Formats: sequence, C-alpha cells, structure tokens
Amino acid sequence: MTAPVKFHDFQEFYSFYLSEHSNRTSRRLHFIGSTIAILLAIGTIATGNGWLLILALVQAYAFAWVGHFFHERNRPATFKHPISSFIGDWRMWWDILTGKIPF
Repeated sequence: MTAPVKFHDFQEFYSFYLSEHSNRTSRRLHFIGSTIAILLAIGTIATGNGWLLILALVQAYAFAWVGHFFHERNRPATFKHPISSFIGDWRMWWDILTGKIPF
C-alpha cells in the first residue's frame, strides 16, 4: 500500500479533489447526497432523533461512493484523506450550488 500524497495546503488538495470528480454524474450524486444529508441534519435538530444524523452520513457516503465506483471508476479520496475530503465535498457542494461548477 502506498503512502498518501501530501498536499501543501487545502487549495492544492482541492485541485486534486476536483480531478477525482470530473464525471458529471458523480458530481451530481455527491451534490444530491450532501443536500439530503443537510435536510436530515435539520431533521435531527427539529426532532431530536439522532438516528437521522447517522442516516445522513450513511446515505451521503452511499451516494458519493456509487459515483466513484460506477461513474468515476476510482477510489474515494476519503480513504486516504478523510478530513480534507469531507471539507472538499462541502466546498464542491457550494461551488455547484453557486454555479462555479456545473451541475
């Protein structure tokens, strides 16, 4: 197993992250999964049901991993860079929401 690549800063990582999400269907799956996760997190706050937060995480990763395994045909960056990937996913979500990256 090779050691994870080290990045100097988040911007350098984010460039790599976007290269791992070049397939439009994969990006759409990430966006949809993350949006559902937000709604489930709001549901957690509204109802106090902690299971919704667990469901938010599970379904968000399920959507993302379907995108990677079936559309990108690569391994999710979260396996080697979990924190940066989590931040990168939300940055990509925002960039898609604001039109910087096409949906």
